[in-house]
Amino acid sequence: MTGVEPAHATPSEDAAELVAQLRALAGVDPADVRQVVAEVLAALDRAAGGALRGHLPEAIRVDAGLDEPTSAPL
Repeated sequence: MTGVEPAHATPSEDAAELVAQLRALAGVDPADVRQVVAEVLAALDRAAGGALRGHLPEAIRVDAGLDEPTSAPL
C-alpha cells in the first residue's frame, strides 16, 4: 500500500453520484425518479437480451415493464 488514493471513486461515491444525477435529471418528484430508473433498467435489460430481469425484484420488473404482476388487485 502506497497511501496514494485511487484514481476512481469508491462504489459508495459512485452510487451517490448516480443518485444525484438521477435526481437532477428527473427533478425532485419521486415518481419521476422512479420512471427514469424504470426506463433505464428496461433499456439495460433489452441490451442484455433479457438477462437482467431475472435479477430484479418483481416490483421493479413490473415498474420497468419487464414482467406482469403475479396477482392483480381486485
